[in-house]
Amino acid sequence: MIKRLFDFLVASVALLIFLPLMAVLALWVMLSSPGGALYRQTRVGRHCRPFTIYKFRSMVAGADQKGSHSTANNDPRITRVGAILRKTSLDELPQLWNVVKGDMSLVGPRPDTPKQESDYTPEQWQQRHQVRPGITGLAQAKGRNVSTLEERTAYDLEYVAKSSLGFDLQILVWTVKQVLGKGSY
Repeated sequence: MIKRLFDFLVASVALLIFLPLMAVLALWVMLSSPGGALYRQTRVGRHCRPFTIYKFRSMVAGADQKGSHSTANNDPRITRVGAILRKTSLDELPQLWNVVKGDMSLVGPRPDTPKQESDYTPEQWQQRHQVRPGITGLAQAKGRNVSTLEERTAYDLEYVAKSSLGFDLQILVWTVKQVLGKGSY
């Protein structure tokens, strides 16, 4: 209950603070390539319930039909503006709305698409969905985008086992360091 209240309050304040920046980013995305500013996709949340995630669009319109659910370095579907948004994690700002709605938490395993269930054992899939997915998580704080699937899964399951508000605060600090390029610890 305390974690949910913390998430709600921090995400609500952050939305108000970042609203002007988000408006500028939305305009930048729309002017840089055809398509809307927001990307919506079905993801799997707590207790395996589906929800719609929101992000700033960082790929060409219709990218889901033009390739895999995951991206690689130099993926031709990523726009120039999208590459900047991804590098700075600004594409994730609309997920603050997902946190306010209760679909997500600030910290938790990153939400998967339904297709990604095949990447896990049934036990891993159920375990990682015992908590709300997060905008950031232990895997992002420790490895950002360089961890293997096995490492990310291990970090996600470690997070589920250790989940607490104190651990969330620690992960948030580590994530800021990762985004700023100063390592995870």
